[in-house]
Amino acid sequence: MKLFFSFFLLLFLSACQTTTNTDVAHESNSSVVNAFADEELADEQLPEIDTEEGLTRLVEEASTIADEPALPVGYDNLWLKLAEGFEFDVPDNSRIAKQRDYYLRHPNYLKQVSKRAEPFLYLIVEQIEAKNLPLELVLLPVVESTFDPFAYSQSSASGLWQFMPVTGDQDWWYDGRRDVYASTEAALRYMEILHKYLGEDWLHAFAAYNSGEGRVRNAVRKNKKNNKATDYWNLSLPRETENYVPKLLALVDILRNHEKYGIELPVIPNKQVLTYVDTGSQLDLAYAAKLAELSVAEIQLLNPAFNHWATSPDGPHQLLVPTRIATEFSEKLTNSDKNKRIQWARYKVRSGDSLSVIAQKNDTTTSVLKQINDINGSFIKIGQPLLIPIASKSQQDYLYSQAQRFERLQAKNGKGKRKIQHTIVEGDTLWDISRRYNVTAKEIAKWNGISSKQTLRLGQQLAIWKTTKGTPKTTRRVTYKVRSGDSLGGIALKFNVKTTDLVRWNQLHNQKYIQPGQKLKVYVNVRKSRA
Repeated sequence: MKLFFSFFLLLFLSACQTTTNTDVAHESNSSVVNAFADEELADEQLPEIDTEEGLTRLVEEASTIADEPALPVGYDNLWLKLAEGFEFDVPDNSRIAKQRDYYLRHPNYLKQVSKRAEPFLYLIVEQIEAKNLPLELVLLPVVESTFDPFAYSQSSASGLWQFMPVTGDQDWWYDGRRDVYASTEAALRYMEILHKYLGEDWLHAFAAYNSGEGRVRNAVRKNKKNNKATDYWNLSLPRETENYVPKLLALVDILRNHEKYGIELPVIPNKQVLTYVDTGSQLDLAYAAKLAELSVAEIQLLNPAFNHWATSPDGPHQLLVPTRIATEFSEKLTNSDKNKRIQWARYKVRSGDSLSVIAQKNDTTTSVLKQINDINGSFIKIGQPLLIPIASKSQQDYLYSQAQRFERLQAKNGKGKRKIQHTIVEGDTLWDISRRYNVTAKEIAKWNGISSKQTLRLGQQLAIWKTTKGTPKTTRRVTYKVRSGDSLGGIALKFNVKTTDLVRWNQLHNQKYIQPGQKLKVYVNVRKSRA
């Protein structure tokens, strides 16, 4: 999928600024939920879920809330309520049949997705109903992310609704794309605008959510010009988009006719099992977990927007907690010692220190240090006192922090391989690094949870996984000072590299000659070097 920028998208982002903390663009996460109707896809290839046990326990305990009015028979299961409330017509055609057959052949798929959806489904339905929108919208996160709030694509799309970052509410601490309430608000507003823009046709709006409003609009115009029907089923769209709407409608059909297809719907309580509590300021998630009598992992699972060990100092200052303990948690927080919310370390700058070095040693960023210590620029003096926020527990205790999630992802990808830690130096690109280690740029991006087009930062560390078979190659960077009489070809031969690589590594494309004394960087295979 390609990110679509347009005047229309800018209007959407502008509208979101008045209603939500999330300013993002959407991109479908094809790496998470590819065209899964292909015949060869098996159950074990479904996206892995490592969070459902903790979430299920929380929902089961939270659903025991007393003093709630009894619901009509059937409506106590949110899936059943949705099935009866769906309004879209589902045509009987081969494209829908293909997707429906896949779901029916893989009954565990809906069960797995349902486990992920348990804590959040009610909150999303509540927002949809408040806007008087079709209940079918609740199925978009199934198709987009398999209802995984931590879903992340190689192109940087993230969260339940798979949004791309633009200029929105994101910092080192917080990613609004994974904020369940804020991202849902943004997605629903986006769908409203798409629906209005594309002639109030919901199938066109769903298709545009996947491939962009411009592509759908142009397909409609082309059909009009050729006197063809302009409904979704007759539009010429990319293959992924042609599968996208049938996936959603096949789910509508199965949920609506689950008895006919012999499907037992999972049970999700039709009640508010989670409640937002205003914390008022930044809060260590471990301390929040202690007050709520939950594990740190459970707090993180319920609040996937927080990247690290605490909420953002700039907000939003809200936490989702089980409804049954919300009032008690709020009271405990109000009566707690303010100094326990965040712990601080006092540090004096030493010789050789820089903000980036201090930040890296203390699991924070230079921007955080600048903000807390009111520093403009990057200059610090020896002996200068700094305040540094520190986690109350070890980083390993925050199981679902960004670093820990990537560590598990890397461990999974590194089976049978050895890990190399590469530190970014000036001039590095993913392409250069991939050539050095004989891997692909896409693999490096996947291993490190970044976009293949993302700008790399000096000092940033990337994990590279190499197979352990055979003798490992050792590559190092050397700086060569050009001597009188040297040529690029001669230097390349000396180090057993290609002349074109020397040109690329040193950005010599516009230089006809090299000069004595000029310094060139060379990436050398130690075992093969003739230097």
